[in-house]
Amino acid sequence: MPVSEQQDVIGDLESAGVLGGLRWAYRSAATRTLEAYSEADGHDAAWLGNTRFTLFRDRLDRVFGCGRYVLLPGSDATANLDLLYAELSEADRRTMPHLTPGLVRRADLNASPGWACGRRRFLLASGGPGKLDRLPWPQASPTKQRVALQPGPRPPQASLFDDLQDDEFHGLMALVTHARTLDLETFVVAHALDPVSENTELVFGRPRLNSGGGAAWYWQVDLLTVPSAGGGREFGGGTERRGSDPVPDAPVRLRPAAEQRRRLAGGDR
Repeated sequence: MPVSEQQDVIGDLESAGVLGGLRWAYRSAATRTLEAYSEADGHDAAWLGNTRFTLFRDRLDRVFGCGRYVLLPGSDATANLDLLYAELSEADRRTMPHLTPGLVRRADLNASPGWACGRRRFLLASGGPGKLDRLPWPQASPTKQRVALQPGPRPPQASLFDDLQDDEFHGLMALVTHARTLDLETFVVAHALDPVSENTELVFGRPRLNSGGGAAWYWQVDLLTVPSAGGGREFGGGTERRGSDPVPDAPVRLRPAAEQRRRLAGGDR
């Protein structure tokens, strides 16, 4: 049986450790966001979404050695640990995967932060809890629409544009042409956080422009159902291999029930 695009992409990124880095970065960002979140202190949906996004971006740069965390040529993996571990919890430091420097690089698309491994790039998108499989890409930024308009792994449905007016159709056709000129094959990592239940969601997939409704993805994979392999870069302790055992989520503080009355979620990024 031919290998599907999903199997090919997920298999390559998992074996390289990239998906493990994604899992670590999001668990770290979500845990820290929940620790700081407080309705009593004036935090709202915008704060929750912006904080989660900022910390997720920062953790991705850390685990992949990008931006200000990049290692200089000739440096070993223990260089600049003070900067790398600044403000991270003990659990985050212990479980951070150790990836080959240069394996993943920053590859932003317009103003949207992106990371690339080889010829594959991924961007970030946030959504409401329980709604990641129904993300409305036509309401997203033009950059995310371009990504969702990339040719899929199978021919598009003939009815995709049936409900569009002429001006909408021509506008989307222009986007399709533009999308085909992307420098890298681009996927999306979508994430959600419920501050009431403290449930986290993280998926990786190829988005599909659902202008007339229908599926928001050609395919997607829930990254949090697959255990990470563990890691660690601290001196003296070595690398802890966890095999098939999942890395436990870092503990989060419990908030008074009064703070848990509203369900909040970040907006699209």
